[in-house]
Amino acid sequence: MPKLTVILAMIASLAATAAAKSRPIPVKVVVVAMFEVGADVGDEPGELQYWVERDHLDRVYPMPAAYHAVRMNDDGEMAVLTGAGTAHAAATIMAVGLDPRFDFSHAYWLIAGIAGGSPEKVSLGSAAWARWVVDGDLGYEIDAREIPADWTTGYLPLRKTVPFEEPAAPVDGQVYALNSGLAEWAFEQTRSVALVDSDKLKEIRSHFDGAAAGRAPFVVLGDEVSSSTYWHGKLMDAWAAKWMPYFTGGKGTFATTAMEDTGTLQSLVFLARAGRVDVNRVLVLRAVSNFDQQARGLSAAESLAKQRIGAYAAYLPALEADYRVGHVVVSELLSHWAVYEESTAGGEPAGR
Repeated sequence: MPKLTVILAMIASLAATAAAKSRPIPVKVVVVAMFEVGADVGDEPGELQYWVERDHLDRVYPMPAAYHAVRMNDDGEMAVLTGAGTAHAAATIMAVGLDPRFDFSHAYWLIAGIAGGSPEKVSLGSAAWARWVVDGDLGYEIDAREIPADWTTGYLPLRKTVPFEEPAAPVDGQVYALNSGLAEWAFEQTRSVALVDSDKLKEIRSHFDGAAAGRAPFVVLGDEVSSSTYWHGKLMDAWAAKWMPYFTGGKGTFATTAMEDTGTLQSLVFLARAGRVDVNRVLVLRAVSNFDQQARGLSAAESLAKQRIGAYAAYLPALEADYRVGHVVVSELLSHWAVYEESTAGGEPAGR
């Protein structure tokens, strides 16, 4: 009988070990970066590198169905690199979100990257928390040389016959209303974060018009037009400044333009329907590496020719702002996980 007891105990122990190994890894915070210049560490940084190096995301999990492996630390923080553009982002987030190795049921998602910014709302090196993300790709377009004389733009909403025709009728995937309570909570956590400024940035800013263009970098609540088309110029900025309130019933204020976020958000919405994630725990933070238009004395084409990754006017300051501002929120969530695991920071959206 004692021998049988020992055998049964060994079987129970092996079963418990196997069960523990098959249990998904609980993820507390997912940082979503979009591009990296080279390696994840040790060279010229892209959007991922500071997170990997400074938060010690040393555990690497291969992700063959996605753009890049994911990385984690022992605190429950994960970083995902989606690749540039909406398609890369959507496919990568779906692959990661469905991976059975991980439990995202209580995870917060922080999309953190650089962006173009409107000088009316932000300055170089500033960081903007979005409450609205509107797709800028879904629409009709007429070549600029054939735009009717009474049109302000050749870009039209789908199923409309003139620009900004009322009533607005966004198609599925065009407008994402984030949890505004969470965004405002994040803003309050970070509004006093000191951001990088320099004489070089001051000199560059002096060549731009706009209500916020001359300000030192700051943290703000500001919304994003997301499109895989990298547009540029004062007239395109004017289009985006109307596109945002048109699709949000006047609630959104255009501040930044970036590429991937509607793809990421669409996948998160689908994953939420599948019970894999909580879509009310999604944050979008974009830091301004360049203005979305030309400086005084330049044409849009001349300005666009200078817009290249690594050569943006505030490239490194924007990467630093992303990390400094985003890390405050990540640290708060991880340090007080017992509170934020069950109760969403900033509260649940009204009516949900």
